[in-house]
Amino acid sequence: MRFDRVFSKVLLIFILVLGFVFFSSSFGIALQSSSSLYKGKPVKYIFWFIGDGMGLNHVYLTEAFLGRKSNSPSIEKLSFTQFPNVGLMTTYAADSYITDSASAITAMAAGKKTNDGVINMDPTLKFKYKSVAEEARDLGYKVGVLTSVSIDHATPAGMYAHQPSRNNYYAIALELFESNFDYFGGGGFLQPQGKDGKQKDVYEIAKEKGYKIVDKIEDFLKLRKGDNKIVAINPILDSSKALPYAINRLRGANLGLSLADFTKKAIELLDNPKGFFIMVEGGKIDWAAHANDAGSVIYDVLDFNEAIKVALEFYKKRPFETVIIVTADHETGGLSIGYAGTRYEVYLDVLSRQKISYDEFTKIVNEYKSKVKREEAKLSDLLPQIKEYYGLEILSPEVRKELENRAKAGDKEAKIRLQLALNESEIEELEKAFKLSMMDPKERPNDAKSYLLYGGYDPLTITVTRILNQKAGISWTSYSHTGMPVPVYAIGAGSYIFNGYYDNTDLYKKLMSLIGKDPYKDNVLSSAEVRELVFSK
Repeated sequence: MRFDRVFSKVLLIFILVLGFVFFSSSFGIALQSSSSLYKGKPVKYIFWFIGDGMGLNHVYLTEAFLGRKSNSPSIEKLSFTQFPNVGLMTTYAADSYITDSASAITAMAAGKKTNDGVINMDPTLKFKYKSVAEEARDLGYKVGVLTSVSIDHATPAGMYAHQPSRNNYYAIALELFESNFDYFGGGGFLQPQGKDGKQKDVYEIAKEKGYKIVDKIEDFLKLRKGDNKIVAINPILDSSKALPYAINRLRGANLGLSLADFTKKAIELLDNPKGFFIMVEGGKIDWAAHANDAGSVIYDVLDFNEAIKVALEFYKKRPFETVIIVTADHETGGLSIGYAGTRYEVYLDVLSRQKISYDEFTKIVNEYKSKVKREEAKLSDLLPQIKEYYGLEILSPEVRKELENRAKAGDKEAKIRLQLALNESEIEELEKAFKLSMMDPKERPNDAKSYLLYGGYDPLTITVTRILNQKAGISWTSYSHTGMPVPVYAIGAGSYIFNGYYDNTDLYKKLMSLIGKDPYKDNVLSSAEVRELVFSK
């Protein structure tokens, strides 16, 4: 008996040592690596959601905001943060630790590192790469590309374009019509007649290539299964041909169609026996984060979440044939839940008072500027709008005293108003920013200090949002992207492969394995394929 116990212990130690040696070996590491790829039957229905600029911090802020009404700190999970498989992905580019959307989507969609600004080409700009969406198309999948920004922007372009610069919007649009993808939805085209406005209109080219552009809600609603080669554009777009920020619904603004609407229509049009590959981008999350607008970030993450819920409903009906992957291309803004001025406190109820996006408030500022002479312009004229749309106000001593008494008695509304009250230092910041906003942008200071304060945005708008964020206990480190890894969430067939810590180029390998393609096979477009792309234009 004693011998058996000793033998068992020795055997256990031997197995542990052997296992350690094996998995530390190159063969063991290769085996572990290969297990991160899917080996089963190709997945029929693939949803790939990309929250542009959406770091874990943006996701968590949104969940904390939803849980703010609890009596103690709490969060309310989003649909995708409840997925069973979660990974973490590095995002660096070939030339920088801080990627942009072009190099990021090239890594994720084509599996190759490239320089910032480049779409599906190598850093030397000699080779073009075939994306996983193009591979899926060639396998018979129907392909859909959806976004809340312009359809020729970097992330959606990463599905079908191959350009030395993400700013080649007209050339990207031409490649869209050569993609033979089945459905595009969301924003419009940034340069429909080229940068100089003298090129052939992309709307004409669309017809020639067999695509139908739909930009009215009634026509969008009439689209049915069997309608193919559709470009559906929201009838209401901002100046950058993108969907308006979701937060503006809070003040009753008509925003047209949502990302969820476009996703529902994608499923309706693309569902077929051979399956589909749908990429959905929540692009305005990134733009709001660039402007350090926490309120707008939250509502666009929620809008993104609604689109994911649509995919989840589809998944519930076909769980063994469907996979949903949710990730980001990078983090934007260096968002932090925590600010030195509020120390260990966070007041997320403060953010619920914001009812307008930064760009829409800038319109209010510019409209005021157009009607008033600079020497007659006064910050006090805009304080009512600042209170209406952000809840920030100057309290008289009498009102402050009354609110303090009510707050002591447990009045929650009084506590929020006190937190939103502007102090002398904040009023000085607003006055300084207001004067700059009343100037012609070309006359404003263009030094490093001004950039740190305003980031190239309207000075008054960025100051209002910064003060509101800080009162909520939210801070930012950048108006640009950061180099932080981003989360990956997955559910459905083969979704276990998205667990772990890996690079964004590995995401391409995982996606390729889901459609049954060898992820290690060279995906450089042949000279014949490149000529076909060029001459077809």
